[in-house]
Amino acid sequence: MAQVRIDSGRLIVEMEGLGRLWALRSRLAIPLDHVRGATVDPGMAREPKGIRAPGTQFPRFITAGTFYSKGERVFWDVRDASRVVVVELTDERYARLVLQVRDPRATVASIEHALQPR
Repeated sequence: MAQVRIDSGRLIVEMEGLGRLWALRSRLAIPLDHVRGATVDPGMAREPKGIRAPGTQFPRFITAGTFYSKGERVFWDVRDASRVVVVELTDERYARLVLQVRDPRATVASIEHALQPR
């Protein structure tokens, strides 16, 4: 599972527990200018993941780490498909982040609120 927060104009994603080991990353920091949006998307967990490099995958149990699919690099940290949030990025190492969070709707609302022009 991932903790997602906004801090100093950045989207901060911190992997929790064994997710750090499985994803081979403990933290991502993305400038908000590079975040296009976020959606709740439980169906994303059923999509093909692509080539794992590096990461961990046990189908229907865990998908974590970096995956290459259709020429894009995607970061995954998912164990429970019902709590998936997809964050679309631009000009970043990853094209999108697919994350399991505690409260998907609140996470998306927080990200979308931070993206609104002030």
